[in-house]
Amino acid sequence: MNSSPEIEPDALPAAERAYDLTKELVLTGELPGGHLFSEGDIAGRLGVSRTPVREAFLRLQAEDLLRLIPKRGAVVVPVPPGEAEDVLDAREAIETAAVRRLLRRPELVADAVAGLRTVLRLQREHAEARDLAAFAEADEKFHRTIVAAGRNNLTIRFYAGLADRQRRMSMLALGPVPEELLPIVTDHERLVGIIEAGDDAEFASALRSHLDRTHRR
Repeated sequence: MNSSPEIEPDALPAAERAYDLTKELVLTGELPGGHLFSEGDIAGRLGVSRTPVREAFLRLQAEDLLRLIPKRGAVVVPVPPGEAEDVLDAREAIETAAVRRLLRRPELVADAVAGLRTVLRLQREHAEARDLAAFAEADEKFHRTIVAAGRNNLTIRFYAGLADRQRRMSMLALGPVPEELLPIVTDHERLVGIIEAGDDAEFASALRSHLDRTHRR
C-alpha cells in the first residue's frame, strides 16, 4: 500500500501555518525573548487574515512561548531563569537511563548505532555549512534518537515534550559561538562509540561533560 502523500505547507489550514511559522521564528530566535509583535506581522507574511493568527497565538500562549497583550499583540516569553538547568538535568537522567536499558539488550545496539550515525551525518553537514537552525533541529533529533533506543514509551513521550526547549536552548547557546558546532558533532561521535562499546558508566560521564561544555559554560 502506498503511503499517504505529504501535505504541502500551503494546503495546511491557515491557523496551522500561522502556528508553524510563529513557533519556528520563536525557537530559532528570529523573534527573541521580550520581542513584541502583532497578529498583523504574521498575517502579512502568510497572506491570511488575523483570525487564524489569533488562534495560533492562543496555542503558543498555552505552550508558554508567547504572552498575549490585549490590543497590542504578543510578547515572546524569554527562557525563564533556572529552566535551562531543569531541562539539562532531565535530559541527562533520561538519556543515561535509555542507554543503560539499551545495553541490557545487546541485539538492539547495532541498529541503534546505525540510526544515530545517520543523524550524525546530517548534523555534520549542517555544522560545516554553519546552518545553526538546521543544526539545532538535528541536535535535538540525535538526543531524541538515543532516548528512543531505550524503548521506554513513558520516557519517550516525556522527552518529546522537551524538544522545543532543547532547540531554543541550542540556538541561544551556540549562536554566539558557531565554531563550536563541529566540536559538538565530535562529542556526539564519541557518545555513539561509547554506546557501541557497551559502557553505560562511561556514557553517563561523557554525556555530562558534553552538556556542561555546550550549555553550562
